[in-house]
Amino acid sequence: MLVAGLVLTGVAAAIHVYIFALESLWWRTRARAVFGTSPEQAEQTAEMAFNQGFYNLFLAIAIIVGTVLVALDERAVGVTLVLTGAASMVAAGLVLVLSSPAKARPALVQLVPPLVGGVLVVLAVS
Repeated sequence: MLVAGLVLTGVAAAIHVYIFALESLWWRTRARAVFGTSPEQAEQTAEMAFNQGFYNLFLAIAIIVGTVLVALDERAVGVTLVLTGAASMVAAGLVLVLSSPAKARPALVQLVPPLVGGVLVVLAVS
């Protein structure tokens, strides 16, 4: 069960690395099609998106480092990092869906893998 949880939280980390790339690296280019923004909107929000992208990257890094630590038998610290990253991703997805119900699909993409993965990790270590 621990491996399944770590795989799902790893998927969540990969999704958040992709979101980082969209928001921080590709905001003025290919991210416009994903988010439906005009060139003017992308330019006006580029600084905000750049910063927000790094938040997503840092959440992914917490899960990645935590998973490596679990693999190195540093289970307590590793699981703590994985669960912290996963819980933050779930919370961010909930904020997105509650503040913008029309964005329920991207919110679910953002929150379901870390939620299910986190639950499996908790069950495995309980």
